[in-house]
Amino acid sequence: MKIRKILVSQPEPSNPKSPYFELARKYNLKIDFKPFVQVEGVSVKDFRQQKINILDFTAVIFTSKTGIDHFFRICNELRVVVPDTMKYFCITENVAFYLQKYIVYRKRKIFHGKAKFQDLIDIISKHREDTFFVPLSEPHNVEIPDLLDRNTIKHTIGTLYKTISTNFSSLKDFDYDILVFYSPSGIKSLKENFPDFVQGEVKIAAFGPTTAYAVVSEGLRLDIDAPNAKAPSMTMALDDFLKEHNKNLK
Repeated sequence: MKIRKILVSQPEPSNPKSPYFELARKYNLKIDFKPFVQVEGVSVKDFRQQKINILDFTAVIFTSKTGIDHFFRICNELRVVVPDTMKYFCITENVAFYLQKYIVYRKRKIFHGKAKFQDLIDIISKHREDTFFVPLSEPHNVEIPDLLDRNTIKHTIGTLYKTISTNFSSLKDFDYDILVFYSPSGIKSLKENFPDFVQGEVKIAAFGPTTAYAVVSEGLRLDIDAPNAKAPSMTMALDDFLKEHNKNLK
């Protein structure tokens, strides 16, 4: 089966030099971008009902750029001035750099892991004197609170935004050869929107171990996973797969 159409469950890149566009040119593909989930921020009223006082904490743990956006949104709406002494622990360097949108980066105590939350736990464990606030979505990855509990880290989980499935009822054609997912919520949305979905020859790509686990848990076949030893990004993993796939067609 020749690969002609790919669906990526993310917004279309604004950068014309995105590797996805290069991939489309290289293999003569049609790539559509349709987020399978939408993020909705919780209101100040709903946040207050969680009985969380941000100034009670000495450190914040960020697992995504979305978490950063909604943390500072809530602080702004509550008129909370985050002290300069606040420590920030980010899951990756890329997420850490995103803090520059809200704070003077070089004047803050900022730490980051490599990619997995376990990497970050190793750093957090050296700061046991701190009390950590963890802004997450609803639903969220249970691995995060589990690891914090297991390592006896003083923390509080706060719901700052919700992840809801996108409604695809208006989508007429769902005839893609590869489906690319970046979160477990995307897999959940697929099942909700297309309860009769049969994978057949459709290839499924997943970014990150939790997304890969969600694919398998739903009884689907995982064909492409990233990051891996050869491909640190999803586009590189797709490139490797397409190269091998097309070779076998000859």
